[in-house]
Amino acid sequence: MRILSVVGARPSLMKLAPVDRELVKRGDVEHVIVHTGQHYDPEMSATFFEQLWIPAPDHHLGVAAASHALQTARVMQRLEPILIELRPDLVLVYGDGNSTVAAALTAAKLGLRVGHVEGGLRSGDWSMPEEVNRVVTDRLSDLLFAPSREALANLALEGIPAERVHFVGNVMIDTVSWALPVAQELDAPARHGVAGAPYAVVTLHRPTNVDEPAVWRELCQALERLGDDMVVLFPAHSRTRERLHALGVHLNGGGLRLLEPLGYVDMLSLVAGAELVITDSGGLQEETTFLGVPCLTVRANTERPVTCLHGTNRLVAPRWEAILAAAARARQRRSPARPVIERWDGRAAERIARVLCEGVRYDADEKGPSAGARPRQPRRAVGILQPATAG
Repeated sequence: MRILSVVGARPSLMKLAPVDRELVKRGDVEHVIVHTGQHYDPEMSATFFEQLWIPAPDHHLGVAAASHALQTARVMQRLEPILIELRPDLVLVYGDGNSTVAAALTAAKLGLRVGHVEGGLRSGDWSMPEEVNRVVTDRLSDLLFAPSREALANLALEGIPAERVHFVGNVMIDTVSWALPVAQELDAPARHGVAGAPYAVVTLHRPTNVDEPAVWRELCQALERLGDDMVVLFPAHSRTRERLHALGVHLNGGGLRLLEPLGYVDMLSLVAGAELVITDSGGLQEETTFLGVPCLTVRANTERPVTCLHGTNRLVAPRWEAILAAAARARQRRSPARPVIERWDGRAAERIARVLCEGVRYDADEKGPSAGARPRQPRRAVGILQPATAG
């Protein structure tokens, strides 16, 4: 059996890693990895592949940064001959990036089966390119691997046949579980001089936040004021730094520290020890929920509502007063127990592999041991799941 995975954005690498580890255990599976280059920075890309133990990609498309239309077209144009040559039994796509929808379109037009890891997520916000990508990809997919019951409900409302959907759980949690002991041993807080002290971690990159000067100025003001009360660590990618420069703002000062971009394990180490996370990222909403770390998401909506309903995540408006008030509440009301969400147990990739290779079904109401346990009472924050061996 030949399975071909297509990844581009860095969050997709975190989803690919545990799936690859499960597939390589099976001697009858050939797993081909295609990196589109959507978020390609040679140093950062190599760091993610190395830290997550992902083998070097078999093919690199080199599409680089471009407009949504041009990037999507380049992926389709460069992926098509690879799919024609290899004729995989299934094309696996991950998340909601341009690479995701481009690969799904290309495979579907060639008559190849498509599987979508993280199917069914919806924000309801059609101004987000990612929302368009999610809906189109799910309509094209033969297999949809849903991370939550909310995702299942979304797919049912859109008329996706139930036999195409599998409730496998959240594959991002597999990666957190696997990497957490390494991250804790790394002890990034000590390396940044914040061990034992309250600190916040910030990531902001979405155009609605950093491309609007008035909004960006509000956010910078919030971070500077928060830095008066605690250390604020802000790993910023080049695009975010460019927006800071355009605004004429220099954030380094007081407790606010602008950092270079971090690899996955370094970032996880900081987030795990943080008192607060402020973000507009999707993956950090899930990671902080699993870790029990309070998170403020600077967005009007989220495609991961389970993190707000059952987790530690809260949506907050991009106004400095709202952010500071929400930060104070989150710090005061942090629970000593972390949430436990159904099938966020570090075994999602195992379930995906069983669906692909053994034809196992994972229905929403399945109660067998392979389907994952029903929700349990919250456990203490120290009870962190240990990773499986990475053999």
